[in-house]
Amino acid sequence: MIPHDLVIADTRAWLERAVIGLNLCPFAKSVHVKGQVHYAVSRATTAHDLLDDLVSELKDLVTIDAKERDTTLLIAPDCMHDFLDFNDFLAQADQALAKLDLEGVLQIASLHPAYQFAGTRADDITNFTNRSPYPTLHLLREDSIDRAVAAFPDPESIFEVNMHTMERLGIEGWAALKVGVSAVGEAVVASSAHDTSKN
Repeated sequence: MIPHDLVIADTRAWLERAVIGLNLCPFAKSVHVKGQVHYAVSRATTAHDLLDDLVSELKDLVTIDAKERDTTLLIAPDCMHDFLDFNDFLAQADQALAKLDLEGVLQIASLHPAYQFAGTRADDITNFTNRSPYPTLHLLREDSIDRAVAAFPDPESIFEVNMHTMERLGIEGWAALKVGVSAVGEAVVASSAHDTSKN
């Protein structure tokens, strides 16, 4: 099991070097600088347990003042390693949001080490805009999104600009950022895979 602190450190490095460093999300720097990003590590190993943790984090986010916690990154290092499984899970996540009557209040964005946009190849560099070190659910406040978009001159251009940024960067440039699972984390993952193969 990858240590809790290491999961957060890897995720924070990715946020700082890739998301903010490449300006993939123009709204991320402000909440990061103000310490308003909450990093929650789920130790779930099943979709059911991850859903429970998601519900808990959604409830917490909506009850805590935005000045203290504007957004949450729910990180799941121990499950959802297959992107298709993760993608299927998003339907359950949205259902949970609806059951909590939080549609229009919060929204859930998805990030994954193997993220793949529809119609792209797995190795397409544009997929890396949504590639985080671990499977991650990004919980956002609709009000904060609306304010950020209103303050941004051309929000519709963000996706296109990001695609150009990634194409200029290339696979080697992305690798140079060192924003994946750390060496210690990789050793834990490799050890776990080895143990599983013996069973």
